[in-house]
Amino acid sequence: MDLGTTITHLRKDKKLSREDLGTMAGTSGAVIGRYERNEITPSVEIANKIAQALDVSLDYLVGNSSVMVRDKKILERMEAIASMPNGEQTQLFNVIDALIRDFKAKKAYSTME
Repeated sequence: MDLGTTITHLRKDKKLSREDLGTMAGTSGAVIGRYERNEITPSVEIANKIAQALDVSLDYLVGNSSVMVRDKKILERMEAIASMPNGEQTQLFNVIDALIRDFKAKKAYSTME
């Protein structure tokens, strides 16, 4: 999905007008419309403000991530993990991977019954 389409979908999901989003991002509704039509591309600063207003990461907004993280606690935890030494990250990921594997197995077996 291109940037303009992503902005349009997210804006409509949040039930914001172009003017509302423009005000939140420090620009105008007309400029938001031009972004949505891919006539122009926002600066990094404005794109970041749009992402914040739409409650998504800048990576998600510009298509670098397919994961939309809206839970601030998850983001805080990810930042804490990123600051850990590699050995501790590896241990934590091993535990997380085991929990995910177990969850998937339970889910698979529950659908077989």
